[in-house]
Amino acid sequence: MAPSLEEPEPVQDVQDVLDNPLKSRPQLVAPEPEHCPGPESEKAGTADSCAGCPNQAICASAPKGPDPDIPLISARLSGVRHKILVLSGKGGVGKSTFTSLLAHAFATNEDQTVGIMDTDICGPSIPKMMGVEAETIHISSTGWSPVWVADNLGVMSIQFMLPNRDDAVIWRGPKKNGLIKQFLKEVEWGNMDFLLVDTPPGTSDEHLSVNSFLKESGIDGAIMLTTPQEVALLDVRKEIDFCRKAGIRVLGLVENMSGFVCPNCTHESQIFKATTGGGAALAKEMGIPFLGEVPLDPRIGMACDYGESFFDHYPESPACKALRGVVRGLASEIGIDPQLVMPDD
Repeated sequence: MAPSLEEPEPVQDVQDVLDNPLKSRPQLVAPEPEHCPGPESEKAGTADSCAGCPNQAICASAPKGPDPDIPLISARLSGVRHKILVLSGKGGVGKSTFTSLLAHAFATNEDQTVGIMDTDICGPSIPKMMGVEAETIHISSTGWSPVWVADNLGVMSIQFMLPNRDDAVIWRGPKKNGLIKQFLKEVEWGNMDFLLVDTPPGTSDEHLSVNSFLKESGIDGAIMLTTPQEVALLDVRKEIDFCRKAGIRVLGLVENMSGFVCPNCTHESQIFKATTGGGAALAKEMGIPFLGEVPLDPRIGMACDYGESFFDHYPESPACKALRGVVRGLASEIGIDPQLVMPDD
């Protein structure tokens, strides 16, 4: 008999997921390459394990040894206390929206200075969400100045460099990497408590560049973002695997768009049902902290469209309450007293 096409009920228990093949995550069947020396190794492209690799010629011709700009980047970022990546691997889960909300949440504490570095070179949306889309970068003798949304909240994005907001950025990897390096090397972030790095989907150029450039200056880790359905969880698993291979600590996982909250009655409906257990089950399966669930609220989209702070307009909304919990959990993971970062209401 053919399997039923009816939508399965959400599964909350990890064991139930593993016992039911229709609700369990798919297994990878292709083996991963072993003993790769890495593109920065002196043996890159020449080691025995490189034979037959499609990237052998690229690795063999790439510059070897440490990047001479790394000490300059470390010196520039010496005043930034905590550097946090926002990752997913999946497009459309709300990374940029979540990054903007997280920045506003940190900035509600006026004693904290927060920055956002937008590394989504081809689709920069942070300036629009922060209400500074029409701004440009000011260059002084000390470097590039971030665009300040508020006294304690600054932003840097390629959007500020484009002649037109609708201009497409059609660049290959090396040019993207060069711009990310400039953001880190040239921008005068100053003394800052938190620098949030918004990333594009995937596990390639931009992610590798940010990790290699920030590693020496000290990066706290990455916060993973997902939505409840298995289609999103598939790519998040790959992103977690990327972090482990790249030596990036996973600070925790957040389930975004976890139910729809009606702005009028605050009733919550499940839009994306967690057919394989959702973010909580994935965090348990992968052995990483689960930082919470942020519900879908249409007013968040409106606030981003108008470049306004959702926290300022709807501080008592379920989404804001959930985000405060995420901030406190994140603070605990990086070794800060949560009450210092986000005091109880």
